[in-house]
Amino acid sequence: MQDLKKVYSISVLTSLLFLSGCAPKSVPESQGGYYYRDIYFGAHLTRHYKKGIRDGCETARGDYHKSHWLFNNSNDYYKGWFLGRNRCRGLLKIDEDDNLIL
Repeated sequence: MQDLKKVYSISVLTSLLFLSGCAPKSVPESQGGYYYRDIYFGAHLTRHYKKGIRDGCETARGDYHKSHWLFNNSNDYYKGWFLGRNRCRGLLKIDEDDNLIL
């Protein structure tokens, strides 16, 4: 009987694990999701985190933006800045003459 309970428990946990992988990876803005330049960054982010994302993203696009005070004093801004810079790197466009396209 206990072996049957173990098998049942394992199969329920395995099913839940597989089902959780099918959950949507983004949350609509109306439900707390944050998008910038059509890139999803997460849900329920603080104001400083969002500002860091925007500034980091614009930096990655070639237009340097950073609040040095927030960068040094707000962990949310700091993390957001690097996340924005890294996720937006693909938005940097350079033409055949090595000129930045904005």
